[in-house]
Amino acid sequence: MGFGCRRVTIFSAFAGILFFLHYCSAEKAPNYTFMHEATSAPATSYYDYIIVGGGTAGCPLAATLSKNYSVLLLERGGSPYNNPNITYLTAFGNALSDLSPSSPAQRFISTDGVINSRAKVLGGGSCINAGFYTRAAADYVGNAGWDSQLVNESYKWVERVVAFKPVVGPWQSAVRDGLVEVGVVPNNGFTYEHLYGTKVGGSIFDSEGRRHTAADLLQYANPRGITVLLHATVHKILFRIKGKSRPLARGVIFRDALGAKHKAYLNRGAKNEIIVSAGALGSPQMLMLSGLGPAAHLRAHNITVVMDQPMVGQGMSDNPMNAIFIPSPVDVEASLIQVVGITQFGSYIEAAGGQNFAGQDLPLPPAIGFGMFSPKIGQLSTVPPKERTQEAIDRAVKVMNSLKQTAIKGGS
Repeated sequence: MGFGCRRVTIFSAFAGILFFLHYCSAEKAPNYTFMHEATSAPATSYYDYIIVGGGTAGCPLAATLSKNYSVLLLERGGSPYNNPNITYLTAFGNALSDLSPSSPAQRFISTDGVINSRAKVLGGGSCINAGFYTRAAADYVGNAGWDSQLVNESYKWVERVVAFKPVVGPWQSAVRDGLVEVGVVPNNGFTYEHLYGTKVGGSIFDSEGRRHTAADLLQYANPRGITVLLHATVHKILFRIKGKSRPLARGVIFRDALGAKHKAYLNRGAKNEIIVSAGALGSPQMLMLSGLGPAAHLRAHNITVVMDQPMVGQGMSDNPMNAIFIPSPVDVEASLIQVVGITQFGSYIEAAGGQNFAGQDLPLPPAIGFGMFSPKIGQLSTVPPKERTQEAIDRAVKVMNSLKQTAIKGGS
């Protein structure tokens, strides 16, 4: 989406890796000298590129662009490092259950009552998801008009840092064999490729069960060309309108954790850009707060219209999920998504299991609200979406506290 010479560019998570770096990293995660709290930022600053959102698109984009340009990466959340709820596979679910202001997962409820979470942390969704890694289907790349050779180079660039071959235990092996037995064939073994049939995909958890996130890709960055600010909430994109045939993006306004206002502007240059990579919800929200969106909707919220864009913020949908829980009288190894059945009819069958689903026996910290079974998370809760009032959630928590541990062992 272009606006005059300087553009506001919207990036999806995959598009963010389509720039291949040819130089070695200078710094290793988590010891980034270029990462700071936004409270340390000057009141006014200037960069060639300003990236709003340090998630799975923003981090690789910032790392790539910093090779030749000055880059500011603004992230509204904190660092993913030294947070056991993010780091450990066995703690999966704890971050999603955490409703505190400092949580890396921000809960929201859709218009039809479905509870979900959006990331609020450097690294984005790769810090709170189930850690499955796969490449896109070849026809998807072709339909998007991307250069397949560059895409394949980008895959390898990412995989060197954050993708691993998982250790497949008895539960995942049983799921794999079961999928093949019922006809989700062929058995493609371990592969990063998107292939019909059953496969073992990659994982962003290493062999020790430690998560590697998009924030780790910042080790490819040129430390002299990048500034990463944490707890930097962008409120608005600034445009130059007077005397222009189309709005010209020129900077952003953001606030730090103490509420102080800062402004960051683009340096002079026809190719300099503000890149919005704030997620499926955050990106259209940022555009609308900045005056780009359906004019009537913006005026209803007292937002000055910069450009009428009727489709901004429209057509949002999510994939439906149907879960089957299989209790086990014995412990099942903790595993997230490793085995996947890719069907010809458009559905994906995947499995996870173990005590991480119950949020118990974690190395650090104590369990929080029954992990993935928690009514606070909602995605795998048995409380119907439109009945998930706070009172209903409290009642469900009380009932779960009375359950025996065997009721929440197993997998799905």
